[in-house]
Amino acid sequence: MVIEIDFNSDEAIYIQLTNQIIMGIATSRLQEGDPLPSVRQLAENIGINMHTVNKAYSLLRQEGFVTIDRRRGAVIAIDVDKVRALNELKQNMTVALAKGCCKNITREEAHQLIDEIFDEYQ
Repeated sequence: MVIEIDFNSDEAIYIQLTNQIIMGIATSRLQEGDPLPSVRQLAENIGINMHTVNKAYSLLRQEGFVTIDRRRGAVIAIDVDKVRALNELKQNMTVALAKGCCKNITREEAHQLIDEIFDEYQ
């Protein structure tokens, strides 16, 4: 698993890490049951604080992307609760689309963008 952190980004490092793991799952680079590196190992590989990795793993666990076991560590475990996932997606998209409307993004442009993004994961 290759993680690339942009230390000059305004986005928090733990968010970048979380998003990259989610993208790995979405693009099938990470599969159900795959173990993630230990907190210490990933922190050393990337050159970040262990607490930052721990925060990312905790967020991934809360969002249903991993389970954390004391013996096995963090393991990809995709949440199958589709209703919850759809509601979360709706909330996130509502805010994103509201921002787009404020910037004069048309319905057609938004649909095209969603289709492009969705096609990347099919």
